[in-house]
Amino acid sequence: MPPLATDLFDYPLPPRLIAQTPAARRDQSRLLVIHRATRQLEHTIFAELPRFLQAGDTLIRNNAAVLPARLQAQRPTGGAVECLLLRPMESSHGEVWRCLVKPGKKLPVGATFAHPSGSFAGEIVAKEADGSSLVRLTTPDRELITAVANRLGDVPLPPYIARENSAHRAVDLIRYQTVYADHARQVAVAAPTAGLHFTPELLTTLAAQGVATTDVTLHVGLGTFKPITTDTIEAHLIHRERYELPAATQRALLAPHAGRRVAVGTTTVRSAEDFLATMAAWPAPRQPEGRPHLAEAGLFIYPPFAFRGVDALITNFHQPRSTLLCLVAAFLTPGSTDGIGWLKEIYAAAVARDYRFLSYGDAMLIL
Repeated sequence: MPPLATDLFDYPLPPRLIAQTPAARRDQSRLLVIHRATRQLEHTIFAELPRFLQAGDTLIRNNAAVLPARLQAQRPTGGAVECLLLRPMESSHGEVWRCLVKPGKKLPVGATFAHPSGSFAGEIVAKEADGSSLVRLTTPDRELITAVANRLGDVPLPPYIARENSAHRAVDLIRYQTVYADHARQVAVAAPTAGLHFTPELLTTLAAQGVATTDVTLHVGLGTFKPITTDTIEAHLIHRERYELPAATQRALLAPHAGRRVAVGTTTVRSAEDFLATMAAWPAPRQPEGRPHLAEAGLFIYPPFAFRGVDALITNFHQPRSTLLCLVAAFLTPGSTDGIGWLKEIYAAAVARDYRFLSYGDAMLIL
């Protein structure tokens, strides 16, 4: 098959449709239901999700919690610094994090900065090829930097959501977080946004009708927002993200099942399919490990990918020329490239009906 041109995954997105704030109530966001068998589209709201699921189905969801990772500080000269925490690094020299710092060019190795209150201080200890920095962070009384971030940090919203100040912080702290986030796993710098539409009441309704749930934890990183800049999809270097699958989720993916496995979000799909590809690579059939499966997903899913473990998908509307858009196109018609053109038709229909796009936007259910 010839390489896929990246232009195939482009589409016109009116800026007015990029959601800047969440829906007034999580489950009142709109839901576009795609019936793959009949190619029919159905327009409803997310609160109607139980109508499309049934006893025996299993929701697989990403329970990663978002850290308010955007910290403001000052250099000794008084210049402003923004330090975005990406992930902790193993170090014998204090608490070291991989970070994005601004202004990066003015902060060489050895540069220092601190919060005006003295709540934390940072020192650049290394510069990485990808533009990130390794930063040694210190706090009074050896308080963890995550605790400081929860007090002082801003939510690391994607760049297409405009915030001029911290006026929305209280709302974003709640709404840029799923209701089932495991706050002991505060590992994400971006929300698994397909899960933002669920409410506790909706989850209770689904459980009452026999829909099971099981979790993965994928450390969503900034790479999820990185557009494809190469001429072809195959030439793009996919970002890698760490994930964890508990034994119960492994069983749900490996065992024969009567119902459908419904992935909540592209991060869940990526975790599940990466795990199953690993299992398939072994010479003998594998069984659940009996302990969490820890790995790093480097799987790039695009047409004509053949899915092993996901039968239905809940997802938001994604950016043009993004890896997430490639995954959705593949899921529409597994094993073929027909989903590319069909996805453009679906998105055009959503634009025509003023659906809200991207992280705080509306949702799709692909059955």
